[in-house]
Amino acid sequence: MEEIRLNKYLAQCGICSRRDGDKLIASGRVRVNGAMADVGMRVGPDDRVMVDDKPVAGKDRRTVLAYYKPAGVTCTEKDRFAERMVTEEIGYSERVTYAGRLDKDSEGLLLLSNDGDLIQRMMKGSNGHEKEYVVRTRLPVTQDFLEKMAAGVYLPELHVKTRPCRTEKKGTHTFHITLTQGLNRQIRRMCRALSMDVVHLKRIRVMHITLSGLKPGEYRRLEGEELDRLYRDSECVKEPEASAPAEAGQENRSERRQAKACKSWNADR
Repeated sequence: MEEIRLNKYLAQCGICSRRDGDKLIASGRVRVNGAMADVGMRVGPDDRVMVDDKPVAGKDRRTVLAYYKPAGVTCTEKDRFAERMVTEEIGYSERVTYAGRLDKDSEGLLLLSNDGDLIQRMMKGSNGHEKEYVVRTRLPVTQDFLEKMAAGVYLPELHVKTRPCRTEKKGTHTFHITLTQGLNRQIRRMCRALSMDVVHLKRIRVMHITLSGLKPGEYRRLEGEELDRLYRDSECVKEPEASAPAEAGQENRSERRQAKACKSWNADR
């Protein structure tokens, strides 16, 4: 490993995002070779990094997992009210954090990684990374409904019109939708705004990663070209069509929640 900025190193080790890494450093919680670290400093392969007096183990291999989250599992790491938490359900041998939430009642593809920097890039709404879902509704799906969904739907509770997206009818009560943003419970809110109830919601794709035959509760580790492409594509920023100004605020709050989930040092490391 060549020398890199310390905040990037912490992100690559799955400790936190780069921004939260700077906060850890500024608060005096990070030491390099026994000395207090400075914001902006660089570290190399021979440097010994510690956070809260615990050694940070460098990652020889990037870990990214494709996990089929079952319905009923909550995307959280610490919640005393959650009956089933995703990190406990998956039971992986090292600390991984999810990139983008799925609400408790939904199921499908969830990506988890030990690379906080990758997670931040995937979470950033302005990067326009695609996420595809299959949705089953209580009432029949009409062409008018699909066109309104695709054009963007104003959500009064969030004071935002959703970004234009792609929709495709798959059955009388089923359609696919591909989003490039991640507002809280976005699809359910969009459908409700158009007087349509969602019966079932499943995410089947994030960028080029799919469920690939996984059963609920199963995961697989990404390797080779599939993993390399994820890293390449996560660096690419698309130019999604603009929507209401409030959208940026909603997505920034979502990103901040994700960053907060990444920033705490895992006492069990």
